[in-house]
Amino acid sequence: MWVFGLFLLVPFVEIALFVTVGAWLTLWPTLAICLFTGVLGAFLVRWQGLGVLRDIQAAGPLGDPLSPMAHGALILIGGFMLMLPGFFTDAIGFALMVPALRRVIIAYLGTKIRLSTVQMGGFRADGFRAGPAPDWVDGDYEDVTPPASDRERLSRPSKWTEP
Repeated sequence: MWVFGLFLLVPFVEIALFVTVGAWLTLWPTLAICLFTGVLGAFLVRWQGLGVLRDIQAAGPLGDPLSPMAHGALILIGGFMLMLPGFFTDAIGFALMVPALRRVIIAYLGTKIRLSTVQMGGFRADGFRAGPAPDWVDGDYEDVTPPASDRERLSRPSKWTEP
């Protein structure tokens, strides 16, 4: 229910801020600020997103990618908020671009979310398969579809099924 309230509240806050800032700055500077924050949001997502990718690569295959992935998700949300027109969403987007605030949000969400892992048989610690599973059957196949001339003969009941 609170999400529905946000969908109603955010546009009203944005409209109020547009009217207030537009009265103070006039139309064109207000629109220029909205355009600038959209472009800046796209730049920040790319720049900080590449930093997150470097962190994941530096951790290696045995490292924990959860924290960098959470940072990446918050960066994407922040960039999306910056690309939306409005001053309230820009403030949220800029706040999500601050690494210290993202760490606080991730720590808070970490207390609210329970994670579980699934261990699949046959994988080594480095993520590669150790070998085929014991219940696998390796085999080849050959297509034995009869030619069109034999299909009519084969579509009749077999003599083995006649009493």
